[in-house]
Amino acid sequence: MSELRWHPFLEEWVITATHRQDRTFLPPKDYCPLCPTKPGGFPTEVPRDDYDIVVFENKFPSLQRVPPEPAVEPTAISPVAPAVGICEVVLYSPKHTGSLATMPVGRIRNLIRVWQDRYEELGARSEIKYVFIFENKGEAVGVTLHHPHGQIYAFPYIPPKIQTELNASEKYYARQGKCLFCSTLEEEYKDGRRLVFEGERFVAFIPFFARFPYEVYLAPKKHLASMAELTAEDRSDLALVLKGLLLKYDALFNFSFPYIMVVHQAPTDGGRYPHYHLHFEFYPPHRTAQKLKFLAGCESGAGSFINDTLAEEKAAELRGVGPLNLDEVARLDRGEY
Repeated sequence: MSELRWHPFLEEWVITATHRQDRTFLPPKDYCPLCPTKPGGFPTEVPRDDYDIVVFENKFPSLQRVPPEPAVEPTAISPVAPAVGICEVVLYSPKHTGSLATMPVGRIRNLIRVWQDRYEELGARSEIKYVFIFENKGEAVGVTLHHPHGQIYAFPYIPPKIQTELNASEKYYARQGKCLFCSTLEEEYKDGRRLVFEGERFVAFIPFFARFPYEVYLAPKKHLASMAELTAEDRSDLALVLKGLLLKYDALFNFSFPYIMVVHQAPTDGGRYPHYHLHFEFYPPHRTAQKLKFLAGCESGAGSFINDTLAEEKAAELRGVGPLNLDEVARLDRGEY
């Protein structure tokens, strides 16, 4: 069962998807449903003995192409609606082990092209208002399958956090006549202490207002509203900067760093968004090698985040580990170290 229920106090939709309780949870390596189907082996989600990058619809979707009618009647203050939409799984590699950080730059570049394609194709559907690309990595953030993969949710509405960003960006654009994120980049370059890794076209930094100790934004230096605007040169530089950042994360405490990675970009509802700027956001749960940041009462209940660290110090830590520039990323990719 899957439906949308309106939260009247927050004025946002809540997805109710009870069938997701039955989804696969941390299966043994030999029974991973995301690995290729081997001759004589059990059938997986990919009926091929090998693949490059695969996209398929989630077996346990929160949103469905043809959703059932809501199972409950609306209340006087809370409407209900069918949970229409599409949920896709993106498999980064046929190999069960490894992560995006350990993959060749060429594969990451191909993955970016896949993301671009899915944004354009899903966003072209009349019922889809927002295409949300993300990855949950590591058991610390609740991952149920270790095979390297990400997900895409095609929403019938603009999610609340994105809507808040859109509203703030639009207000700033109306007052200043320029993009809020572009102005943020100007401030970060002017200060310099929070910059983490930089390419020719993309840059990664810990924002001045970071809510997590190692939260990073990765964005194009030029103003782009969505992945639909990426050129081949953009994709190549993004692949290098993304790999460089992820290698830094892994080098920080010398283990495969868990994180939530999300892509924020313009909605696909037919509107114009000259005020919005494409960017990735990373929310790693670790605040030290042994300690995790849990959302406590103030954060979960009041929505007010408390960062126990200084963005400038954490950025310096990340800058000092892993590859220092694009040349080092390229040499690592070629196995020259």
